[in-house]
Amino acid sequence: TNTLGLDAEVTADETAAAATTLAGLGVDTVAGANFAMARIDSALTAVNGLRGNLGAIQNRFESTIVNLQTVSENLSASRGRIQDADFAAETAALTKAQILQQAGVSVLSQANAQPQLALSLLQ
Repeated sequence: TNTLGLDAEVTADETAAAATTLAGLGVDTVAGANFAMARIDSALTAVNGLRGNLGAIQNRFESTIVNLQTVSENLSASRGRIQDADFAAETAALTKAQILQQAGVSVLSQANAQPQLALSLLQ
């Protein structure tokens, strides 16, 4: 038995049974020919049933493939959004740090200018 997953199963016994029912058929007589035709019809019915099962299994695989491709595309898009969001947050943090640094430099330069202003007033 070869299990294909997705709750689908095709057995080698089914295909072998269809083949062995045709072995040794004779068409020498009318009865033998009628019997052979009945066996051939039965084998064709079995083969058609197996083909239907295999077609259904193939459709399930194709559906699963499409679903997995969609999941993969969605994951890629999500990863991109997460990376973009992190980049934006880091850019905002850098801008904030630069503004704070510039404000600090400005405060220090004003503090250094105060004593010189007082000296210039005294002169």
